[in-house]
Amino acid sequence: MDYRFGRQYRLLKTDDFSSVFAFRNRRSRDLLQVSRSNGNGLDHPRIGLVVGKKTAKRANERNYMKRVIRDWFRLNKNRLPPQDFVVRVHRKFDRSTAKQARAELAQLMFGNPATGCRKQA
Repeated sequence: MDYRFGRQYRLLKTDDFSSVFAFRNRRSRDLLQVSRSNGNGLDHPRIGLVVGKKTAKRANERNYMKRVIRDWFRLNKNRLPPQDFVVRVHRKFDRSTAKQARAELAQLMFGNPATGCRKQA
């Protein structure tokens, strides 16, 4: 298994992010919101991250949240469908709540509606 997080697994351009947001297929929990496309035409999933300054003022806090999400994606990318995902952080999390963030991310990415995720139009 390949556990690397290479360039081909990232959403890099503004158009890539815009196309995911245009599908308006979103699910959210307390800490995170995940938008997904219907497919990306590739044989692997890609991810984009949005962590704004309103969520966490300090860059090291934003970087930590992105690192946790990237690490989860890196370990689980082989189980995900070939779609584009954009993960937006709603509320700040740190080392004490990172486990909750990982659990929410798993529920949102695997899309089990019985997990209490709020679907947004």
